[in-house]
Amino acid sequence: MDRFDAMQAFARVVEAGSFTKAAETLHMSKTTVTHLVQQLEARLRVKLLNRTTRKVNATADGAAYYERVIRLLADMDDAETSLPGAAAQPKGRLRVDVPSPLANLILVPALPEFCTRYPEIQIDMGVSDRIVDIIDENVDCVVRGGELRDQSLMARKVADLQLGVYAAPSYLARAGTPAHPRDLEDSHHRVVGFLWARTGKPVPYALHNEHEDLQIKGRHVLAVDDGNAYLSAGLAGLGVLWLPKYMSKAHEACGDLVPLFEDWRLDPMPLYVAYPPNRHISRKLRVFIDWVAEVMARHAPVMDRSGSPATTR
Repeated sequence: MDRFDAMQAFARVVEAGSFTKAAETLHMSKTTVTHLVQQLEARLRVKLLNRTTRKVNATADGAAYYERVIRLLADMDDAETSLPGAAAQPKGRLRVDVPSPLANLILVPALPEFCTRYPEIQIDMGVSDRIVDIIDENVDCVVRGGELRDQSLMARKVADLQLGVYAAPSYLARAGTPAHPRDLEDSHHRVVGFLWARTGKPVPYALHNEHEDLQIKGRHVLAVDDGNAYLSAGLAGLGVLWLPKYMSKAHEACGDLVPLFEDWRLDPMPLYVAYPPNRHISRKLRVFIDWVAEVMARHAPVMDRSGSPATTR
């Protein structure tokens, strides 16, 4: 029995809650993973896992052993990459999940520089706006906008996305240009609704100026749960949009979107990279998070209380 392979298999089964999912992420057969864990239990003379037809959970001994194992795996990873010839070459597979507009407009176009810098890292990128169960789906990290609701996750803030309000010329020609945010609550105006994954409902947007603080929700004829579809709906003239500047910039420049309420301010949307609290942070994950922060600093840097760019670490 290879003890390293056995410990790695055991840790992945605990994190995935399934021998099948663990085998998929380790690129092993389910039989191999099962045998490795059984051999580990035989060596230790301790039952590490409770197995049912629906779920695999760590026993009390298994949970304690898991905490030691993930620290050991992290130390081994750091030992390998701390060698002079290996320090700049972290390697292995990373599973990440990224919102679709951010992937299409910023991260994927910038990936060649990451691949050049770290040629031995393989990225499996899920592109979606849904809530990903990091543990059950065995994802190394997710990039998400908005305040994180799951306080059990570790997270690093990597950007403050500046927001604006926009509409297509075709919409404004049909409905008129709203002079005040409250006009969006009138019966003849429409917004494009965004169905947030946490609630499945559109949420109001906060706007501020020197005299007023407003919460505007508006009426919609279409609500979607995908950022790219949201933008497409606005470009098609289906309603007013609230967009991060990185999504609106090119369309504003060519006249496909017109900014509204420019004397009003919207609070920036924080962007985080979140990852499991109980999984060792490998060098490959650390360099990926650092790279995301580096890329986002060029587009939407984290701001301090004075409104100046701040350090994201």
